[in-house]
Amino acid sequence: MASQLVKFAGLSDQDRKRVTPLPKLTAGDRVELHVRRRDGHDDTLALPPAAATVVEALIDRLLSGERVAVLAEEQELSPTEASNILGMSRPLVVLRMDRGDLPFRYVGKHRRASLKDVLALKVRLDAQRGAIEALVDDAEELRVQYGA
Repeated sequence: MASQLVKFAGLSDQDRKRVTPLPKLTAGDRVELHVRRRDGHDDTLALPPAAATVVEALIDRLLSGERVAVLAEEQELSPTEASNILGMSRPLVVLRMDRGDLPFRYVGKHRRASLKDVLALKVRLDAQRGAIEALVDDAEELRVQYGA
């Protein structure tokens, strides 16, 4: 699968004010997507429950002011795209690839990592950061209690 640029979309403040939030879905709810074309023709598409859940989450995130991107789990990402998701520099992503922390393959001369592997690395890094922050908090508490 070829890499596609990760494109984030967001709503302007004006658009966020015009859109009404989607009521929370409950079991048995049906969601239909209604499209009115320029020529006046209407199309309606019934969404399966799994797709409705994704649409609900997408709208919630957009209305809260977040920018979102929709990607397939097997989507392949360049080191630059992976760096955007991981919140680190491209050279550090390449270093993680070279160390074996992030599986990748070559497409010609270009490295590609699956989104699934990038997200798995993000989970591990977030857990490590959380543990480090907890240690720092404990050390600060001990310093305050017992002095430096």
